Amino acid sequence: MLLRLPTSVSEAQECLAEGAVPIGGATLVWATWQRDGFPELAMSLRELPEANAVGRGTLGAAVVLHRIGREAPEALRGAAAGVGTGAVRRTATVGGNIVGSTLRCLLPAALVLDARATVLESDRVYETDLAETVAKRHLLLGLRWRDPVVSGYHKAPADAGGPPPFVVATAVHADGAGGRFLRVAARDGYEVLSESVPCGAGPDEASHALERTEFGALPAEARAVVHRQVADVLARSAEG
Repeated sequence: MLLRLPTSVSEAQECLAEGAVPIGGATLVWATWQRDGFPELAMSLRELPEANAVGRGTLGAAVVLHRIGREAPEALRGAAAGVGTGAVRRTATVGGNIVGSTLRCLLPAALVLDARATVLESDRVYETDLAETVAKRHLLLGLRWRDPVVSGYHKAPADAGGPPPFVVATAVHADGAGGRFLRVAARDGYEVLSESVPCGAGPDEASHALERTEFGALPAEARAVVHRQVADVLARSAEG
């Protein structure tokens, strides 16, 4: 396998045009390649500046998870910190986790931030939503978002090797007209749910609004976790 390490967007696009296989998520597909054969030409974005951006409201796809620090909202920091072991977080990347993984641990956090994906193709770079990026397995170049008023993240305890633990991310955003709204996303098994509701007069009203969406079909224990997280983030937003 020949590995290319482009240092510019145009060079990365040339690699794609030549049929290079992006290796984001390689920590997850390595076993498959060992079984089925390695691609002849592969490409990593680890030397591409745009894919390594870390800043206020932006995060590159090649950034390894242990680099996600205080410049990121709490929901995203919590999601990254909860992935695997320290060794995993030093090798797993943002793009590999969101697009290359079936667990997509960072996806609920990115959804509540209303993050947009910058996508790289052989003939263009464009911005799109995360749902399309995940569904079509686009080559992610980076994420951009507008910082929320406050956010939170919770991952239920789970046994190693067992089913994926329940995850819920929350964020309160200003609506631009002096009001606020709540975004909630959860991973239940391998499925990810995401909804926006008015903050209302308090957590009970927000939770009742969520009950009228797909969140109402979650198991009772999961709904209780969502309610606690909603109450927590709304309480903290009221303090700010």
